[in-house]
Amino acid sequence: MPKAVADNNTLDRKTPRFWQRYQAPILLTIVGGAIDTIGFITLFGFFTAHVTGNLVLAGSGLVKGEDGLWIKLASVPLFIITVVITKIYIDKSRRQTLVLSHLFLAEALFLTAFMIAGLSFQPFTEAGDITVAITGGLGLTALAIRNTASKTVIKHMSPTVLMTGNTTQLGIGLSDYIANRSADNAKKLGHSAALVISFVIGALLGAVLYVNLSYWAVGLFVIPVLYLSLLARDSEFLQHIS
Repeated sequence: MPKAVADNNTLDRKTPRFWQRYQAPILLTIVGGAIDTIGFITLFGFFTAHVTGNLVLAGSGLVKGEDGLWIKLASVPLFIITVVITKIYIDKSRRQTLVLSHLFLAEALFLTAFMIAGLSFQPFTEAGDITVAITGGLGLTALAIRNTASKTVIKHMSPTVLMTGNTTQLGIGLSDYIANRSADNAKKLGHSAALVISFVIGALLGAVLYVNLSYWAVGLFVIPVLYLSLLARDSEFLQHIS
């Protein structure tokens, strides 16, 4: 084999393509946006991914005398408990190479339970009903597992459910690129833009699909998480995602 061809093949193996590098954050961000939107639409403003959002709505509900205050407040300890259990599992696992795969699988299972609960309990008529708490809690648990993974196993990957930081980084990246149109700044700008756009796409898809498919729409977003669970068993994929 000619040396130039061999060098190119080596370079291809060392330098992952855009989709290899970014498929995980893009897919996870789309799922995060969709699930958060579906929960917000159907569960009287309950956020499955944003605990701070639930606290703000709880404060607003207290002032306005709205129902469902206890559910939004309960989301905080539930989120913390899920994080604690997930972190203990990560620390105690004897097969660290499979941890991320198992976390994605757990997220998919809780998202499936979120879908089943929604199908079983809808239509939701009272903001303070236990059925709202159960359904919202299952979605919250799924994304709490994701958040824990993002802070531990894949801590170098940008957040895939909280867009404030990514949107801020998009603005910074745009400013840097305007000042210096280097390849590195273009790469950083593209990364931030991809995540923000993916979340918007996920939110829109979640809303549209819910209108047409009801809670069955959640099942469509379980598929990419299961796909990533399978990919996370591959050592090369783990190198790209981390």
